[in-house]
Amino acid sequence: MKVLMVYPEYPVTFWSFSYALKFISKKAAYPPLGLLTVAAMLPPEWPVRLVDMNVERLTDDAILWADTVMVSAMLIQQPSVEAVLQRCRRLARPVIAGGPLFNSLAEEYRGRVEHLVLNEAELTLPMLLRDLAAGSAQAEYRSGAFADLGLTPVPRWDLIQVKKYATVMIQASRGCPFDCEFCDITALYGRVPRVKSALQLLAELDAIHQLGYRGNLFFVDDNFIGNKHKIKQILPEVIQWMRRRDYPFTLLTEASINLADDDELIELMGEAGFDTVFIGIETPNEASLRECSKSQNCRRDLLASVEKLQRAGFHVLGGYIVGFDHDDVGIFGRQIRFIQESGVVTAMVGLLNALPGTRLWQRLSRERRIGAATSGDNTDGTINFIPKMDMEVLLAGYRHVVRTIYSPRQYYRRVSRFLEKYRPRRKHPLHWRDLKAFLKTLFYLGVLGNGASQWYYWKMLVKSLILYRGSMPEAITLMVYGHHFRKVARRL
Repeated sequence: MKVLMVYPEYPVTFWSFSYALKFISKKAAYPPLGLLTVAAMLPPEWPVRLVDMNVERLTDDAILWADTVMVSAMLIQQPSVEAVLQRCRRLARPVIAGGPLFNSLAEEYRGRVEHLVLNEAELTLPMLLRDLAAGSAQAEYRSGAFADLGLTPVPRWDLIQVKKYATVMIQASRGCPFDCEFCDITALYGRVPRVKSALQLLAELDAIHQLGYRGNLFFVDDNFIGNKHKIKQILPEVIQWMRRRDYPFTLLTEASINLADDDELIELMGEAGFDTVFIGIETPNEASLRECSKSQNCRRDLLASVEKLQRAGFHVLGGYIVGFDHDDVGIFGRQIRFIQESGVVTAMVGLLNALPGTRLWQRLSRERRIGAATSGDNTDGTINFIPKMDMEVLLAGYRHVVRTIYSPRQYYRRVSRFLEKYRPRRKHPLHWRDLKAFLKTLFYLGVLGNGASQWYYWKMLVKSLILYRGSMPEAITLMVYGHHFRKVARRL
C-alpha cells in the first residue's frame, strides 16, 4: 500500500516555542518521532510519505496519492485532527489512527476512522498488517501487555528534512516508577521503565549523526532516570560515542527530582553531554504534593535540589501546577516566590487538568466534579473540573502568576540568578547560525523591542558580557525564550 503519514498541526503553546523559532530560522520545535518510528515498522516495499503540518501544507493531492492515511497525535492537536479526518472522508481515503490522543479518547473515534491501532505499535501494528494481508482487517487493535523495546526499530529519518526542526528527538525508555495522580504516563506505558539496549541507542545516534545534524538532541523519555541501574550501564557507552565524535549533540531530557540525590548519575549525565533537564517540581505546598502522590518531591528541600543540579551544569526547566484541592489563595504568591528564588528560568506554570485515564480523572469522576473535556494544554487558562477553590479566584490567580513571572523584570532577575549558579561543563562550538540568531536578537529584542523588555535586554546583554561571558550562548537563548514566553502569557 501507499501510505501517507500525517502529523497534525500543533497550536501555539508554552512548549511550541513558536515565537522563538524565527530567531534560528526553523519551522517547528520537534519532529514527529512516533510516526517516524512506526514508518520503520511498515513493510519495506510499501511507499511511504510523511507530511508534518507544522512545517508544510497538507494538500489534497498528497491525500489522493495514498491508499491509506496514518494519523498520530496528542490531545492538544485534536482540532487539527478533526480537520484532517474531514478531508480524508471527503476524499474517500481510509484512516489508520494511533498515538496518545486516540488511546485516551478511543470511544470518540470508533466508527470515525477505519482502524484504531492502540497501545504500543510494536505489538499492535503487526496484528493490523497481518489482517490487512489476509483481507480481514478489524476496526480496533489493542494489546494486553507492554512492548519489549528491543522490537523498536531505528526511526525513518529519511522521511523528513531535519534542518526544519530546532531539536531532534530520541527515546531511551518508556514508563515511570512514580504514579503521580494527574499524570497519564503510567496508564499508557506502565510503572516498570523499559530501556533500550546500548546497541540500539548507539545505532540511533549513528543514524542522526549521519544525517549531518548537529545541535540539540532531546531524550524524550517520560523519566530518563526511571530505571537508574540500566541507565548507568548505558551512559558510559554514550559517553564514549560522544567523545569520539567531539560531542556533536547537546543532550536534554526529563527526569524526576531525585536525580539530585545521585552524584554518580549526575556525573555520568554531565559527561555524556546532558546540560538541560525538565523536572516536575509542581508546588512548594507539601500537602498538595501528598495529595497528588508526588512522593519523590516530598520531605526534601526543593530549592537546594534545584541549585545542586544548576551548579552541576544543568539548566533546570520546571513544571508547576496550581489548582490542587489543598491549594488556598496564598499559593499564587508562594509559587511566584518559589520560582524566583530557584532561578528556574523556563518555568511552565499550568492549571491542574484531569487527563482521561489518570487516577485524578477517576477520582474526580467518582466525586462528580469532571466538567468539559480537557484541551490537552494546561497553560491555556482553562480547567476541566470543579476545583475546591472558587473558580474565578483560581483563574485570576493563575493569570497573575504567569504574567508576573514572565514580566521582563522578574524574568531577567531569574536569568541573572541562574547564571550566577550555573557552571557549564564544556563550551559548545559557535556556528554561523548562532551568529545569525544573535544578530536577530539585537534587531528584534534590542531595536524593535518595546518598553521594559527592550531595556532589560540591553542590561542583561551587557551584564552577561562582563560577568557571565562563559555562559553567553545560554544567556542569549534565555532572552529569546523570554520573548516567546511573554507572548504566550499575553494570550491569557
